Amino acid sequence: MEPENEAQQPINENLLLPQEVLLSAGVHIGTRVKTKDMEPFIYKVRPDGLYVLDMEQMNERIKVAAKFLSRMNLSKVVVASSKRYGRSPVEVFCETVGCKPLTGRFTSGTFTNPAYAGFFEPTAVIVTDSLADDQIVIEASQNGVPVIALASTDNSKSNVDLVIPMNNKGRRALAIAFWLIAREILKEHNELPASGEMRYSIDDFETS
Repeated sequence: MEPENEAQQPINENLLLPQEVLLSAGVHIGTRVKTKDMEPFIYKVRPDGLYVLDMEQMNERIKVAAKFLSRMNLSKVVVASSKRYGRSPVEVFCETVGCKPLTGRFTSGTFTNPAYAGFFEPTAVIVTDSLADDQIVIEASQNGVPVIALASTDNSKSNVDLVIPMNNKGRRALAIAFWLIAREILKEHNELPASGEMRYSIDDFETS
């Protein structure tokens, strides 16, 4: 597979990472399923039927998400993933910026049942997949909590306030997404070291 040839997206010097890095990680690769909600974020369809997402929109929405989150008490922001490949990106992201990680199986009532021992009232929620993490999205929405979701071509925007269109199934793509959001938050807080490098690399964010 040659990502550079398959996408044919114009070279964009304003992306948060070099375009070749994003292409090689497949952040733009969707599925063979397209929902109406995700149509505006689709760049093209490949001959093999896979939909390709618009990296420029991903780029801009990561910036919007980071700016929004940077104004919040991050210790009250829940970052969730029921997917195995989302575990490390979520945990390292939360360690980097101070959010609350929630990985693996989600217990119903976590956001809605004060009698539950693990009850928590988040001020915002980030999920890696609004389909896989649908119960989290529903409970957050019931409480009026803003939801940010990484979304591929087969996702829905139902109960989601901000979609970040990207490959939310790939191990490397998830690592890059959370690394970029973390870096943008640190930029907003003026907390990046003089070198411009974060404590953790993209490799550190990736599930092994």
